[in-house]
Amino acid sequence: MQCTISPGVFEKAPGLLVGVIACHGVVNHPSSPEVIAALREAERSVRASIADDEALKRHPTIAAQQELHRAFGSNPNKFPPSALALAKRVVKGGELPAINTLVDLYNAASLKHLLPVGGEDLETCGGNIQLTLAQGGEPFTPLGETENDPPLPGEFVYRDDVGIICRRLNWREGVRTCLTEKTRHAVLVMEALPPASREMLQTALGGLRDAVVTHAGGTVTVSILGREQPSVTL
Repeated sequence: MQCTISPGVFEKAPGLLVGVIACHGVVNHPSSPEVIAALREAERSVRASIADDEALKRHPTIAAQQELHRAFGSNPNKFPPSALALAKRVVKGGELPAINTLVDLYNAASLKHLLPVGGEDLETCGGNIQLTLAQGGEPFTPLGETENDPPLPGEFVYRDDVGIICRRLNWREGVRTCLTEKTRHAVLVMEALPPASREMLQTALGGLRDAVVTHAGGTVTVSILGREQPSVTL
């Protein structure tokens, strides 16, 4: 199975880097107290460093994510990038719900580095995964919903050989390939745009990789995709 970024993506986001963490043989239990503690610590870190919504939107990595969403036709105020949505909830004093080990670990990493992170169950994916541009109108059922909510033409989406699995980069996961407690093989993706550097992304990926190995076990490998290397075998 391949994970690939299509050439059209780089026309609008030439500096985009996508970190890919392939996880095989993991045990995705309900989160332990240690995993939940890591999530709460990430929340405290955001509250300590960002005063309010306006300061959050001005943060360099968050601002870059919003700019890219506008570039592919999405309003980030209405459909905020996932890192912005998580941090906004936390800055207002809320806590993220515990979901399962992999999701809680990647949410903690997203908060810590203010980078979008998402994940898919490889066993429910249908063939290769690609970050590409939507044709528009493809069927898609968001996680937590029952109604079809298709993407717009030119929207950045993740898809497999069956259909769309995540819209607006990591804005909303789909029902079909979401991570559950049954997940044993998964891919986690972390997106970085300038001014976030490759080194920053490597550090964030390394921390998430180590956390997955510690709390979910399995065999975990890390790659970074970009214009020069747009594909990896999962």
